[in-house]
Amino acid sequence: MNKKIAAAVSSAALVLGSTAANAGIIIPAGEWTLDINGNVNAYATHYSMDDTTGVGLALGMDGNEDNTQSINTGLLPAWLGFTATTRQNDLDVSWTISMQPNVSNNGVTGDNGTNGPLWRQAFLTFGDKSWGTVKAGKDLGIFAGNAILNDMTLLGVGAGFGNSGTSTTLGGIGSGYVYPAWKGQITYTTPNFNGFSATVGITNPNQNGGYDTSTGVTTAYQDRFGLEAQAQYAFDAGKVWVSGASYKLRNGNTASSDEWDANAVDVGAAVNFGNLGLVAYYYSTEGVGTTMWGGFGANTGGLGDDGKERDGDGGYLQATYVIPSGTKLGVAYGVSNLDRSSSSDSASTIEENKRWTVGAYHPLTKHLNLVAEYNNIEGSNHNSETAEMDQISLGAILFF
Repeated sequence: MNKKIAAAVSSAALVLGSTAANAGIIIPAGEWTLDINGNVNAYATHYSMDDTTGVGLALGMDGNEDNTQSINTGLLPAWLGFTATTRQNDLDVSWTISMQPNVSNNGVTGDNGTNGPLWRQAFLTFGDKSWGTVKAGKDLGIFAGNAILNDMTLLGVGAGFGNSGTSTTLGGIGSGYVYPAWKGQITYTTPNFNGFSATVGITNPNQNGGYDTSTGVTTAYQDRFGLEAQAQYAFDAGKVWVSGASYKLRNGNTASSDEWDANAVDVGAAVNFGNLGLVAYYYSTEGVGTTMWGGFGANTGGLGDDGKERDGDGGYLQATYVIPSGTKLGVAYGVSNLDRSSSSDSASTIEENKRWTVGAYHPLTKHLNLVAEYNNIEGSNHNSETAEMDQISLGAILFF
């Protein structure tokens, strides 16, 4: 895949050793070169709960059922992307637009229902290798971007949902890292200095809501642009990185002066020793939550019932190995923790989500991979309530 779609496809294929990380369909178009690229994936997943009441990412099933099934995309949605590049006035110029359709739906007519296609990318870039690159538009967030791109479940399912028709599953989101999300942004990336590079940018926060203790209003606004940055050093055997993000938000209720800071930092490394690949990642947050960048929420939000920030941390460890058949076998353990904001905060707040993943990713052809995964997800809250969910997924992902 070309470098623009790499934010969601190519890097994952490279990490997993797939041979699918090639250019897409290249079409010369006058002064431009158009690259049409993407993937189609689908998985049949069986979910088994130890209880019909869910806790955290260990979801409960509807209708008092403790088993269910779905046919869905995995962590990576089906993808159709268009990138055009050119060289003009000593500048490398490009644009990227992509869409992500579903592969299933629960509607009786099979239409899109409430889960229509996603539009995750629409951005332009310009720059030169001598001074760097500017990006403007919607793309993957900077903070935690490397965490999701190095997650082996990006070619599979990871933690999932019990129903067909959802846009994607969660992979390791909420059980090892916070979702970087797809954000409007203006960023600058330095040239490559013998393996070192850095990216800084202003972004939208994609907040899920604030909280007002007197009225229960859950609409939030940003007091300034979000700030995100990453420094990375790449070498022959892999890379190491550190990134961070900072947002300042306030309650949307004019009668309230509630404000909070949402901050996060992380550090990670991905290295390869022949057929063996290792990933280690750790993050720490304040006022963010466990899964998405969010405000108030009993399960995953960054604010407690008292309107104060909740602290969180977590990470994941992952090991993969390519056997002689070309199949990549992998095992990963991830955890996300969330503290109560104070003793008055709800004890139903999630305390921990943890996940074990065992996967096999086999390149059947140059572009087609067969995938088999087992995921065990356990959630617990500050009331000492727990729930556990097991998932078995079989499917395929095809890159072009």
